[in-house]
Amino acid sequence: MQHFKSLSELAFANGMAPPEHPLIALIRIRENMVINHPEFTSDCYMIGLKRVKAGFMLYGRTKLDHEKGSMIFLKPRQVTEMRNLAFEEDGYILFFHEDFLNGNPLYHEIQKYAFFDYETNEALHLAPREEKVVWNIFNTIELEYNNNEDEFSREIILANINSMLKFAERFYKRQFINRKQLSGKTVTEFNRVLLDYIKDGSLDKGLPAVADLAERLHISRRYLTDLLKIETGRTAQDLIHLALINEAKNRLTVNDKAVSEIAYALGFENMSYFSRLFKRETGISPTSYKKKPIN
Repeated sequence: MQHFKSLSELAFANGMAPPEHPLIALIRIRENMVINHPEFTSDCYMIGLKRVKAGFMLYGRTKLDHEKGSMIFLKPRQVTEMRNLAFEEDGYILFFHEDFLNGNPLYHEIQKYAFFDYETNEALHLAPREEKVVWNIFNTIELEYNNNEDEFSREIILANINSMLKFAERFYKRQFINRKQLSGKTVTEFNRVLLDYIKDGSLDKGLPAVADLAERLHISRRYLTDLLKIETGRTAQDLIHLALINEAKNRLTVNDKAVSEIAYALGFENMSYFSRLFKRETGISPTSYKKKPIN
């Protein structure tokens, strides 16, 4: 598998001219353009807006749902593969090297955008009005990219990338809300998978990890966390803790085992951590709860 340290290497491997700037590149997607590329990683971020009509893309080993027009976000060193991608209409791909962010607040801020960890089948599906907003920002970046570079060029481009990311975050939240029926089903499935994890003896392997539960649901960890936060007001980790504490309350009520034994059976290796978590959720310690009479 190839790893590209620079945009020039990536362009050369695809038979394209080197970009105008060593750390940022714009590629206009034209109708009937076909892209093929075996598995690769790079030191670059990628933001793409396109409507795929054939072929597919693998991102993090997950297949792109090519039947939907989408906006996708790739991060450095994420495994990506493109096979016979053909497009229905114009789009764009914006590549920028991680070094392009050095010294700018976006260097840190970009880390907060969870959608860079979403899989491509969790892409952002834009409404027409939203697509127009994104196109306007892209056109501004393109204009500045093709302009004669001066001391303002980089900051203007970065400001527009920052705006695009902020709008994307807003549009993703709209997508969660609009797909509430689907997200509600995911919450139900998450709770079912979590309860199965507790009941089937998996706790012998330790506390349930968000990544493991997300894998069972065939979605990425960050997408699951954001979806649950929008739908329930709690993160995936919060819901895991809540389910474990509810199970602990039941076992403390009906079980003669010591509090420490129950905690270890629930996957907690640290007794003090279990006690703090239990008291935070119930207001009393597990020992006090065990002694409390059943009303």
